[in-house]
Amino acid sequence: MDMGLAGKRVLITGASQGIGAGLAKSFATEGCELSLVARSAEKLSALASELQSEHGVQVNVLALDMTRQGAIADIMAFAGSSDILVNNAGAIPGGTLWEVDEDAWRKGWELKVFGYINLTRAMYTEMKHRRQGVILNNIGNGGQNFDFNYIAGSSGNAALMAFTCALGGRSLEDGIRVVGVNPGPVATDRIEKVLKNHAARLLGDEQRSTELLAGYPLGRAASVAEIADLFVYLASPHSSYTSGTIITVDGGITSRRSVA
Repeated sequence: MDMGLAGKRVLITGASQGIGAGLAKSFATEGCELSLVARSAEKLSALASELQSEHGVQVNVLALDMTRQGAIADIMAFAGSSDILVNNAGAIPGGTLWEVDEDAWRKGWELKVFGYINLTRAMYTEMKHRRQGVILNNIGNGGQNFDFNYIAGSSGNAALMAFTCALGGRSLEDGIRVVGVNPGPVATDRIEKVLKNHAARLLGDEQRSTELLAGYPLGRAASVAEIADLFVYLASPHSSYTSGTIITVDGGITSRRSVA
């Protein structure tokens, strides 16, 4: 299916690895012009070269820390005219209320929660002038599955879900769509680290982490492409009536909850 995105300008944060790099590849396949932001200049440069070689698309990169003063203004100067924004940067630390101290909690929220909010505020303003645009937030199903051992992340993701729905509920009045995606476990380096930590805590050996996959739907995590391709569809004209909602892609994990 032609997604009708050829030539569209797409800004992706946290784009150097994992889901972010997968998003860049999926949008490049559709012939989009990419603006990629992440901390690692080296990883961004390598990814840009790969995408330009394989798909012949224009790829611009900006290496910066989104939590530093003035970062949002720098991103807007770099790619403020983008048609599509994908907020993807940030990973909130795991742990209980007593394991995640105030400093770690604030740092996690500064990048992901406030990073999404502040860049959306700036980008929405520019899109409103043109009366068109799409803002997609990669959030995570931790905001639906409240987890004692991921309390900072569950709380932050729930906040971003509310933010997305509140903004997207009226954004079509300005010609803009705002949508959130809640992936469950995805086969990235990050989930591998998470599983090793869980295996060490639950099984006493981080090398037994693959045993924990048995409890996932289909006995595996989602592939990066399964998540990234959904973003492409949601950004496309085929999804033009979608706004102010959250799409959960976790193999049914969230829906498994039972009163029994």
